[in-house]
Amino acid sequence: MINKEQLLEALKPLQEPRYNQSVVELNLVRDILIKEESVSLSLIVATEDEAYKETAKNFIREAIEQLGADQVHIRFRLMTDYERNQIEELNKPTSTASDKPKDSKPVQPPIDQPILGEASKVQFIAVASGKGGVGKSTVTVNLAVALARQGKKVGIIDADIYGFSIPDMMGIEEQPKLVDNVIMPVEKFGVKVISMGFFVQDNAPVIWRGPMLGKMLRNFFNEVNWGDVEYILLDLPPGTGDVALDVHQLIPQSKEVIVTTPHATAAFVAARAGAMAIQTNHEVLGIVENMSYYECKDCGSKDYVFGKGGGARLADDLHSELLAQIPLGAPDNHISEIDYSPSVYKQDSKTGQIYLDVAANIIAKLEK
Repeated sequence: MINKEQLLEALKPLQEPRYNQSVVELNLVRDILIKEESVSLSLIVATEDEAYKETAKNFIREAIEQLGADQVHIRFRLMTDYERNQIEELNKPTSTASDKPKDSKPVQPPIDQPILGEASKVQFIAVASGKGGVGKSTVTVNLAVALARQGKKVGIIDADIYGFSIPDMMGIEEQPKLVDNVIMPVEKFGVKVISMGFFVQDNAPVIWRGPMLGKMLRNFFNEVNWGDVEYILLDLPPGTGDVALDVHQLIPQSKEVIVTTPHATAAFVAARAGAMAIQTNHEVLGIVENMSYYECKDCGSKDYVFGKGGGARLADDLHSELLAQIPLGAPDNHISEIDYSPSVYKQDSKTGQIYLDVAANIIAKLEK
């Protein structure tokens, strides 16, 4: 089977005409998805030059087919200002200390509407879990999209700095734009998104200690122009560590949704995240029990793969509400779709309707 390294090696000879460098060296080959003998990828282009696109498409298809792929799907995306600035910065000659003006100070650009400002009316919803692997990020993206489908202006802060996944789960292929030295979040499905995933190359690990995590989180609040948003969801890392504590201190008015599976141990661990919310005066809006059951498509029977009752018990323990029981499954999305996302359920699907109900419930709670 083809691997990513082989694919990138085969594409190295393809030159980006504006910069006269390999598209691989410039990191313009993105969103590589290899399934058996099928390959899907995106190529970032500096201009909408149709002749270059055609040449690149033929080169990529021929190179990958020679590696053994039967199907090759290629998407083109125009380079953002942020990406262009990054490339030009890398190609800029290294300056010496004498080149820098004396007494120069970085100018902090103004943000239109600081979301942590005194005048801010943004509703913050932190999505938390006691442990990893319960589908917390899946719940975050689908709840955010469901709120947007209800007509709300929504943003997501991917606060899981080590385990960032939101851009990939939503099928986001572009980078944030830099406008007047202010970061503009990427928008998809009507949801504005900022994530550590936008600022690392090739899925590199983030090896930071606690203080650096807090600093990055503060940047997401203070150095991103969120514009007019009503709801911001925070995808917290699992557990009760540094980032969760920073969120509790930075946003004392935040509400929380706790995610668990029906398994008794998962619910037991999730209770710690709920207890932390209560101790720091964060209201728990409710519990989402994910992977509650598997429903047979043919006969409709339900198989409770991970047991029963964990979500309801957790809701009782935290004196809260069981908002939903989400079935085990994955969205029926295909990589050839224009708005492809591996984790966002379509509005008319059964699970999509469940998330719409949860969103309506939360809106009713917060806008009483």
